[in-house]
Amino acid sequence: MKVVLPGGTGQVGAILDRALTAAGHEVTVLTRRPARAHDIAWDGTTLGPWAAAIDGCDVVINLAGRSVSCRYTAENLRAMMNSRIDSARVIGEAIAAAERPPRIWLQMSTATVYAHRFDAANDEATGVIGGSEHGVPDYWSYSVEIAKNWERAQSEAPTPATRKVALRAAMVMSPDRGGVFDVLSRLVRLGLGGPVAGGAQYVSWIHEEDFVRAVEFLIAHDDLDGPVNLSSPGPLPHRDFMRALRTAWGVPLGLPATRWMAELGAFALRSDTELLLKSRRVVPGRLGAAGFTFTFPEWEKAAASLVQRARLIRETSHAA
Repeated sequence: MKVVLPGGTGQVGAILDRALTAAGHEVTVLTRRPARAHDIAWDGTTLGPWAAAIDGCDVVINLAGRSVSCRYTAENLRAMMNSRIDSARVIGEAIAAAERPPRIWLQMSTATVYAHRFDAANDEATGVIGGSEHGVPDYWSYSVEIAKNWERAQSEAPTPATRKVALRAAMVMSPDRGGVFDVLSRLVRLGLGGPVAGGAQYVSWIHEEDFVRAVEFLIAHDDLDGPVNLSSPGPLPHRDFMRALRTAWGVPLGLPATRWMAELGAFALRSDTELLLKSRRVVPGRLGAAGFTFTFPEWEKAAASLVQRARLIRETSHAA
């Protein structure tokens, strides 16, 4: 297959680029800073020569958008919104103008679209869309609006010959440097991997191998379109999530953190506490119903696999 990855230089893009290339597919990455032979320059906003890569390809997987790992200031939230809407809009324009449009357009979205809740899991059919919860910071609703507008930009694009899927992805766990698993692992190894604000909030996640397999499954199944949750079937409370990660690293204890301590830590890391405190209890209803099976359905096994690979990466880098 010919696969185009707009915004494919981030963590998730690197995972897909690596896996799809290894599987023998021809991968092209659209990026603002092209540096490799299979990179093509684009600005994520306007049509340009890059659109020729869309014409005749089989699959587009749009991952473009400003990173959520930042302080949620008004300026950064606007940049998150605009970068996602603009990239989805212009990808739609490129597909609409193509003589040979791709047969499928996978558009990155986020499990953050669902409500902050503890009582039940959110699947695609019965899940509660967030934005009106009580007792949470007002700006959390903006993250939901970003997700809703992101998906709307794809769904409203006039691309009748191209099947469209919105990937409501949970946190993709990979041992790559700088990813969420790497950050959490560093905290664990420093003895800081305890529960945050009591740890009752749910963590939804997906192992990178299952993420790639789910993407390949969606490409192959022509009967699936619209929003699809890409999350393991085993979301769990933060306190249990961190306990399993500590066990995988062989670290017996982790200092707990209060809400205000989390605020200080997020400020120091130039991040935001929504990423830690929002209860994301998401399950893969449509994938399961379509027959997809997870290699890593439970976090304990996934954490052990990721830690093993992270140790190998560290040993290899030290040897070099």
